[in-house]
Amino acid sequence: MDIVIMVGQLILGLSILVILHEFGHFIAARAFGIKVEKFYLFFDAWNVSLVKFNYKGVEYGIGWLPLGGYVKIAGMIDESMDTDQMAGPPQPWEFRSKPAWQRLIVMLGGIIVNIILGVLIFWVLTIKYGESYTPNDQVKYGIVPGSIGRSIGLKPGDKIISVNGQKLVRFEDVISSKVLMGNSTLNIERGTQKLDVKVPGSILNDVSDLGTEEFISRMPRSTFKIDTVIKGSNAQKAGIKNGDSILAVNGKPIRFFDELTSQLKLFKNKTVGLTLKRDNALIPVTALINKEGTLGFADGRYGIQVKRDLPEEKTLNFGFFGSLPVGASRAWGTFSDNAKGLGKVFTGQVKANKALSSPIGIAKLFGSHVDWLRFWSLVGLLSMALALMNLLPIPALDGGHALFLIIEMIKGKPLSDKFLERAQVVGFVILITLMVFVFGNDIIKLMKK
Repeated sequence: MDIVIMVGQLILGLSILVILHEFGHFIAARAFGIKVEKFYLFFDAWNVSLVKFNYKGVEYGIGWLPLGGYVKIAGMIDESMDTDQMAGPPQPWEFRSKPAWQRLIVMLGGIIVNIILGVLIFWVLTIKYGESYTPNDQVKYGIVPGSIGRSIGLKPGDKIISVNGQKLVRFEDVISSKVLMGNSTLNIERGTQKLDVKVPGSILNDVSDLGTEEFISRMPRSTFKIDTVIKGSNAQKAGIKNGDSILAVNGKPIRFFDELTSQLKLFKNKTVGLTLKRDNALIPVTALINKEGTLGFADGRYGIQVKRDLPEEKTLNFGFFGSLPVGASRAWGTFSDNAKGLGKVFTGQVKANKALSSPIGIAKLFGSHVDWLRFWSLVGLLSMALALMNLLPIPALDGGHALFLIIEMIKGKPLSDKFLERAQVVGFVILITLMVFVFGNDIIKLMKK
């Protein structure tokens, strides 16, 4: 059932994006009097459609091959590779008969709609939810670095004061693109010391494999108390009760929640001695640690819920119009981050298999239950990513068509149909190769897990 929910959200999200992207091409073509012959979600390869109907001279349908979608514009060499229509003389309602600037707008129509959609989604989310963050000056006990963070020199309890000399206002920004893109400097306090920790440009390779939690935890360091002991768990069997504090594991003193979790993971499937504090009395107990390194059940489920001393979040609310620049900034930040990430792939700082994901990887981001805030946030992010990818000057993508049109405008005459046909084939080969690569990469990741 979890897989069905993930796949369902993925199909819904991508369908929204593809339909609106193609609508951008469609509406621009119609605005300039260009005939549109087909409008398809997914590809009707070999003319096989799941659903199709005609309306006002346009065939609308859903193809069987779920690799995006397309609009077939008369008088244009496109995904359909229908070159027969190009053999006759140009007609006034064909794409090739229109001025280059009009054809350029048609080619950029899908990208423009994706950008507008991304801004709109982040605008509406800002209106509804505002912006919530943890004030960094309220973080009392510092950070909890994971294995990646520790490898670059961070330690539990470090307080990050600024990034590249700019004061850190929001704690969440320690795992923002500003930091994770690498080549940045974290200015920290460690006790009475002030230190600089360099974040390497290649850190995204490790974060891609292990996740951001293995860089710096999203939750700041905190003290804790047992809030609820789950019935039947190893915690209950050991005699732990609601409201207890755990002061030591096998005699090693602990104060913070991350110290508890890291100590318990050292004793998976083993028995440990715990020192509890209950009503100002110290109580020793013995507990069995499960295979996941928790006081839970044999199947890995957790056995306790804790109450943590976390700083209170702050929420900024904006009015209808005040939310627009905030939403637009978030959309642009997403676009910019993706562009920087691609730049790192092209320059070799980040490996392609670490940075690129197929629909398999994207489906996992939606999660196994429906959370509309997460769903629309991901759709907004993907809309901006789709706009960027389509801007790439690869034949068969909008950016490739746009590049050829710009060359035509500079030369003063169009490129030959034969050249455009060959470029389209080359573009398809590139895209299919890329698709095989990202799907294979995500399948290998699943098999390793």
